[in-house]
Amino acid sequence: MFLITSTVKSKRFVLFAAAILLLLAGAVFADYWSALPAEAKATFAGRSTCIDCHQDQAAKFIGSDHDKAMDLATDQTVLGDFDDATLEHDGMTSRMFRSGKRFMVRTDGPSGELEDFEVKYVFGVYPLQQYMVEFDRTPDMPENEISRLQVLRISWDAIDKRWFYLRPPDVDDKLLPDDPLHWTGIAQRWQTMCADCHSTNLKRNFDPIANQYHTTFSEIDVSCESCHGPGSLHIELANKKSLFWDRNHGYGLAKLKGEDPQPQLQTCAPCHSRRGLLDDQFKPGDLFTDHYNLELLRPETYHADGQIKDEVYVYGSFIQSRMYHKGIRCTDCHDPHSLKLKQTGNETCTSCHQHAAGKYDVPSHHHHAVGTPGAMCVNCHMPHTTYMGVDKRRDHSIRVPRPDLSVELGTPNACSHCHVADQLQSIDDKSKESFASKEYSLWLAAAEQGNETIADAIRRTDQWCDEACEKWYGDERKTPPHFAEPIVAFRRGEPNSIEGMLQLVMQPDEMAPALARASALAELAGAGSPESLSVARKILENQNESPIVRAAAVNAFVLASPEAASRELRKLLEDSSRLVRNEAARILVASGGYQTLTGAQQLRVDRVLSEVKESLMETSDRAGAHMAWAMLCEGQGRFDEAITAYETAIRVEPSTTGARSNLATLLENLASQNPSPNSAAMLARVRELRLAELPLLRRDAELVPDNAALQYRLGLSLYLAGEMDEALRQIEKAVSLAPEVAEFRQALELLKQKLEQE
Repeated sequence: MFLITSTVKSKRFVLFAAAILLLLAGAVFADYWSALPAEAKATFAGRSTCIDCHQDQAAKFIGSDHDKAMDLATDQTVLGDFDDATLEHDGMTSRMFRSGKRFMVRTDGPSGELEDFEVKYVFGVYPLQQYMVEFDRTPDMPENEISRLQVLRISWDAIDKRWFYLRPPDVDDKLLPDDPLHWTGIAQRWQTMCADCHSTNLKRNFDPIANQYHTTFSEIDVSCESCHGPGSLHIELANKKSLFWDRNHGYGLAKLKGEDPQPQLQTCAPCHSRRGLLDDQFKPGDLFTDHYNLELLRPETYHADGQIKDEVYVYGSFIQSRMYHKGIRCTDCHDPHSLKLKQTGNETCTSCHQHAAGKYDVPSHHHHAVGTPGAMCVNCHMPHTTYMGVDKRRDHSIRVPRPDLSVELGTPNACSHCHVADQLQSIDDKSKESFASKEYSLWLAAAEQGNETIADAIRRTDQWCDEACEKWYGDERKTPPHFAEPIVAFRRGEPNSIEGMLQLVMQPDEMAPALARASALAELAGAGSPESLSVARKILENQNESPIVRAAAVNAFVLASPEAASRELRKLLEDSSRLVRNEAARILVASGGYQTLTGAQQLRVDRVLSEVKESLMETSDRAGAHMAWAMLCEGQGRFDEAITAYETAIRVEPSTTGARSNLATLLENLASQNPSPNSAAMLARVRELRLAELPLLRRDAELVPDNAALQYRLGLSLYLAGEMDEALRQIEKAVSLAPEVAEFRQALELLKQKLEQE
């Protein structure tokens, strides 16, 4: 009896325990299964909501360059000397002083006369700080909105504690108030050039009708949510009494850690790249190419081998590097919150490059005395270029120095970066005085601009460095083929260079970076090479190819017949990459392919073109955005909309060239093809537009004398104005600058024939 009772009790206990476990399991499952709706959207909550739980990260962040990216001008934030300090530049004296609590600058304003301006915001902290003045603010503007901000060129050197005048590159003359580069011009406007990457959740909010900004941001500087994404869902989930994070939203933030480095890299990329904007909806963790168009290796911004030339902000360099292809990410070297390097000196590199102890950080590798600049890893593998007067930025393509390529191609190398100064003793006194304190990039610029004395000095340096490397490394020296070789050959117009470029485009990514292959394809198409179409077709067949390369392939179809463009590109209107979709729609119009489509097919293009318009209007404060949309409207036959867009471009940036010429041509064509009572007025407007455009084109052509396209545009405008002799000289100049461009050569021949007939 006792055994039976005991057994029953045991069974009851087991059943009870099982029931409890089942209830617990059900509760746990219910806890897991309860989740925020998949469509729930996070909003910006501000850094104050992060600090309690993330105090260590917050402590590192405070005082960082992100934390001090922008601020109100106060006694705590202003670094510059405003104690009645002066700075002489361009034949005038600017004065920095205080007026009560306000920080003031007396300098030349929009009128060209000296005026007093209040500094409302500071911009940056190290190695320089800049100062901003607000214009066009109306009394009824809400306090949280910012009107037009202009960045003064008078800047504070935070290293040497001095005022200096930040000149634009290659501009030595005084800037006049109507120059776009003047501090009150479009090129020095915060909303246009700086704002996106110096504040959190910035919305430009430009009204092109009123020509007025109503800019807002969540936080004035680069705060937590700039990198991690809007934080409201994360906060809600963290405060829930739950065993789990959300099955739909995870932590409620961008997942920046893990085996795949891309989410982190593409989160940093928007602000650390030179790129065009597709929309303002990027969230950390998104694909870069769904929101941005990375600038290619243009001769103005990169050297032919991909080394930095103009300001390109790291990402375009880094994705060329072997480090990138090995899965290295930003936070392997940089602390993500303080932004400081995780290690000091060569340990930044040797913390990973530890193969055989002492293999790299020894004289047998770098052949320089320990402790000298030549023994620093970064000086050989990440040479710097100075921008903005005092800001030294390192090339993140992290490459082995190649003086052999310098000898062959004229590209820079890290060895010559230091050793070019050794040539000072062998050049004339005038050059010696001018270049004694100048860094390598300025020697290169002078050589490119035709200074043969400096060019010879660079060539001698390159040869010496190449011979030294051959002596040091002998048979172990690595000189593999480089993508710069076909690019330079093509730019020089060498025989069979097109074939080399075609081979480069089709190389796998591990042999040549996607950015280089896309750039090569773009150059082929830009030069009118019909061979580019064959490789473009092959590229577009590969869905796994980089969107950057596929977008370049789409652009090559501007050379195709309308029928071929229509056949190849309309299937890309549903592409998963917004960059590819948008380029396909744009080129369908530019190539004439749009007009060969059926009505239903045109509607599909129109839907994507609405995306293109949204992209363009993200920069609606620039004339170029409205001009681009006007040209697309022309290609669709929407002439009234095109006229409106051209007129908007002229109103938004009255001193910019292009819109008047394009509008004049459109009006002239409409007047001749469809005569009406308005034709006479339209032709009068044509004459007015062309007369207004000529001085602007002359200004631009003088400012950038080496830009072939600008010289050509001025030549055409002079021709249309009846100034034939000057037109001939300008088009001849364009051909001499870019002999490979068939359009320029053809125009020159036609103009010569016309002049001979007359």
